[in-house]
Amino acid sequence: MSWETSIKDFKNYLKIERSLSVNSVDAYIRDVKKLANYALSINTSELRVSSDDIRAFIKHINQENISARSQARILSSIKAFYKYLILEDYITENPTDLIESPKIGFRLPETLSLTEIDNLINSIDLHNKNGLRNRCILETLYSCGLRVTELVDLRISNLYFKERYLRVIGKGNKERLAPIGEKAIQSLRRYINDVRSHQVIKKGAHDFVFLNNRGSKLSRVMIFLIIKKLAQKIGLNKKISPHTFRHSFATHLIEGGADLRAVQEMLGHESITTTEVYTHLDKDYLRSNILEFHPRS
Repeated sequence: MSWETSIKDFKNYLKIERSLSVNSVDAYIRDVKKLANYALSINTSELRVSSDDIRAFIKHINQENISARSQARILSSIKAFYKYLILEDYITENPTDLIESPKIGFRLPETLSLTEIDNLINSIDLHNKNGLRNRCILETLYSCGLRVTELVDLRISNLYFKERYLRVIGKGNKERLAPIGEKAIQSLRRYINDVRSHQVIKKGAHDFVFLNNRGSKLSRVMIFLIIKKLAQKIGLNKKISPHTFRHSFATHLIEGGADLRAVQEMLGHESITTTEVYTHLDKDYLRSNILEFHPRS
């Protein structure tokens, strides 16, 4: 065995047996490769790594100013790797068993107000060749609470405008139906009919909704860049990403009285505990309103 072989086998295990998405598999492998590089520097194989080696590795990445949250994610990936080696009988003792994750605390996700979302959408120049497409991207992200991967993988054949639903392929290739609002439907129709229909589309990309100027599927990175530029354009002093629209979608639903289970279904969360973070946001919202408007505050 070697690091290269064991990581390759672990990758196949994540893809085939765990049925994880490409992005999730890549994240696991990146994290395990960090340990591999460290272990090779001290001339240690994956089968000989000890608990002391893992602790030394954590100290090493801590010195690189990697955040506690990122350290916890890296350690989680390494734990999964060694559980796999145990499962395959490559080792009999797990060196990560007694290793505790760094304390990361509770962090509420960044959200946008309705005004901020409107300002971002309205700042898009519709006379620009990509204006209609970019407006459609933001409308769809916010209307449906999509993950960025779900957005770039969205297909024409999965748009059900009459029923007001999108068929979405989420994490672990799990399907769900995401309701879509009228503004987003109008924006999608306009983009598809007025822009996309006039593009020369590359082979294999004909069913993808959002295309780049070369007629290929739009990348995740491009979505991040579009949003970053729009935030700079309106002077928005927040660190936002495509996921911010998903957080805002959920927060605004719960603030408006939506049932937590319904929001869980719309977001495609496997566990209700993942969705419950938005109840904390809602409590902060209620608290600020009470402090502002209660006559004896």
